[in-house]
Amino acid sequence: MSIPAFGSARASLGFPVDFQLHLETETVEHCHPAKPLCAAPDDPIRSVLRMLQEVRTGAAMICLDGRLLGIFTERDALKLLAAGSDLSAPVASVMIKNPVTLRMNDTVGHAIALMSAGGFRRLPIVDQDGKVQGVLKVSNILHYLVEHFPKVVYTLPPEPHYKPSAREGA
Repeated sequence: MSIPAFGSARASLGFPVDFQLHLETETVEHCHPAKPLCAAPDDPIRSVLRMLQEVRTGAAMICLDGRLLGIFTERDALKLLAAGSDLSAPVASVMIKNPVTLRMNDTVGHAIALMSAGGFRRLPIVDQDGKVQGVLKVSNILHYLVEHFPKVVYTLPPEPHYKPSAREGA
């Protein structure tokens, strides 16, 4: 899968020639995925919230016998809290069913494209049997990019494509 945004910006931002090549050949395993936090589908929402807080993570994989059924994120929690929902209900009643997933052999470029298109901050990584192997977070990808291209990342201006709407000065 080609990522036009990176390909077209590559030359203008001074990226090395092999930047896109790495994104299309290196796997998500190179991004050091996080260990997944798993909860059972019948766990009360309140206890899953406690687990998220204790582990200091933003998502719980809802699993049965290690197989991914859904995901419950901090975004979901905020919506429930704002609505005054019953936190004793099972997390399966509010989880996102059949979430978008990755495999360890998927490329970094594919992961970035999925995250960008879906607005995801985390994607579960599963094996061929649907068992959770890890979680790829946006921060994992950022660390990957900094590891491989520190000069480019550290020297980017705060807003690389900013153009003022009106001229400054007299």
